[in-house]
Amino acid sequence: MSQTERHRRLRLLLNRLNKQRKQQASKIDILCNDLISAQRAFIQRLYAVSFAAEFYRSLLGSPDLNHLLARADRQIRQELPGAGVAFYVRQSDGCELYSFVGDEMFAFEQQGPQEHLTPELVDGICKSNKTCSLAEIASLDLGDDLRELAKFSIATLPLSDLGRSLGFTLLWRPSPLTITAEEIRRIEPVMCGLSQAIRVAHVPLVSGE
Repeated sequence: MSQTERHRRLRLLLNRLNKQRKQQASKIDILCNDLISAQRAFIQRLYAVSFAAEFYRSLLGSPDLNHLLARADRQIRQELPGAGVAFYVRQSDGCELYSFVGDEMFAFEQQGPQEHLTPELVDGICKSNKTCSLAEIASLDLGDDLRELAKFSIATLPLSDLGRSLGFTLLWRPSPLTITAEEIRRIEPVMCGLSQAIRVAHVPLVSGE
């Protein structure tokens, strides 16, 4: 075999080995990324379980509805720093507002969006019985002027028991700060347990749906 032929075969062998090395490196990268993603998802689930456990533990032993919601308020504020929280609980003649001011944000921002939520809007949000952004609240088409509400980033999370609306939780931050979709996803899972605790502490006498 000539020297030229040996060199040609050696180059082919090296090219084949380099190709195999790159393929293996690519597979290792994919495997590592999958492992990192799985670990991140596991940590997020573990954190969600930890938050839910601490949230529900804090509600135990609440002597009345006001105390129950004050504890829920504290837990949500700790989870969402700088966010405002309020609860609307349905009654036979409308909704009762529960709002607890205890965040540093309100040292300079005393007024939240509650005063701009008309009884009609509150009733419409209750009847929708779903998580709503400001845009979705506006789509209820109740004829309300929402310009003042537009000064806030708003989300409402339903309080529901066996499909029946018990009211909703209102989250907000003054613009340009926002309530993010990821924050809503963190809070939504505990609304079911909070709804059951509200039902036990105070069964609302609601008329209509």
